[in-house]
Amino acid sequence: MVQRQLPNPAELLELMKFKKPEFDGRKRRLEAALTIYDLRTIAKRRTPKAAFDYTDGAAEGELSLSRARQAFEDIEFHPGILRPAPEVDTSTSILGGPSALPFGIAPTGFTRLMQTEGEVAGASAAGAAGIPFTLSTLGTTSIEGVKAANPHGRNWFQLYVMRDREISYGLARRAAEAGFDTLQFTVDTPVAGARLRDKRNGFAIPPQLTLGTIVNAIPRPWWWYDFLTTPKLEFASLLTTGGTVGELLNAAMDPTISYDDLAVIRDIWPGKIVVKGVQTVEDSVRLIDAGVDGIILSNHGGRQLDRAPIPFHLLPNVVREVGKDATVMIDTGIMNGADIVASIALGAKFTLIGRAYLYGLMAGGREGVDRTIQILRTEIERTMQLLGVASLAELEPRHVTQLARLQPIATAPRRAPARARSAKA
Repeated sequence: MVQRQLPNPAELLELMKFKKPEFDGRKRRLEAALTIYDLRTIAKRRTPKAAFDYTDGAAEGELSLSRARQAFEDIEFHPGILRPAPEVDTSTSILGGPSALPFGIAPTGFTRLMQTEGEVAGASAAGAAGIPFTLSTLGTTSIEGVKAANPHGRNWFQLYVMRDREISYGLARRAAEAGFDTLQFTVDTPVAGARLRDKRNGFAIPPQLTLGTIVNAIPRPWWWYDFLTTPKLEFASLLTTGGTVGELLNAAMDPTISYDDLAVIRDIWPGKIVVKGVQTVEDSVRLIDAGVDGIILSNHGGRQLDRAPIPFHLLPNVVREVGKDATVMIDTGIMNGADIVASIALGAKFTLIGRAYLYGLMAGGREGVDRTIQILRTEIERTMQLLGVASLAELEPRHVTQLARLQPIATAPRRAPARARSAKA
């Protein structure tokens, strides 16, 4: 028989603790975000559709992006038991300098269109976290502005080869003079990919007001207030604006980019140079033979060639071929700290985040970027502890199995021509 009694108020108070209310809306939203996907949900709610879709979308059917993300989900971890790791060291050395975490912020174009703090928020958050920040050729903050926002941290510069080569050369020289220590020479954008969301949304630089954009803006007045009351968007590399992103890229980029351009930039740039957009083992070998310091396995976040190779699947083979001779890094599809841990275990020296950073930016400006970094740091540390490793150096291929989903179809041996068969008979 259960014995019952009247509730004791003192005992109830011990059982129930009331959480102190948070009146700062931004802080409350960000604290409630436990994953990068949570930040994405907030970002979608707070950002006009055209700007959000520019970040969130990819090329054509968006298969390259979805496959890249699926590849990270299709892994199996192999934890070691009875291997205490009460504290983990997430720091690493990359391209001659330190990073407190095994990831940095990737280059993103038109960033202030996502949220008005733009690259300043990203660079300052990266500096505070002790990780590198990369400024895009198509960034909306100047080289000098990023340096001012992150004066003591590591700044990297991403370079496109423009039709007017002197623009590219001048940007490289300015970045070097500003103390940027690494240049990402990007090779996967000879022309713009078919970003269909942008075309359907009429996304243009500068934003074009239509009935649809006005209706979409009504529940998001803060975005338009920020856009209209802050300095005009400026692009270091674009002499003119007015058109879709694809049109602007096609007008600026040069499809004749070649190894000759890489050689010229190598002579201009005094620091480390890595090639971004590598998608085959053969190109990896050739680039290392050409003397670059590293490569970034990337299909541009799925924003260029749809159905492109999956960087995470390429990683083990590329590391096997060139990992001893150069720094191998990876981006595209990273949305969880476990993705980063798996990449390091399979031989990547470093990783880069793009959309994950922009989701945080759109969700809450600088504080949102801080939250992105905090979420990924927590996931990295927890995954390492559950695997039983105390440092990044302890991560090995044995900790991860890539599960098969997309398998190449074996090609049947070619039959000899009929004439050859009859002659042989």
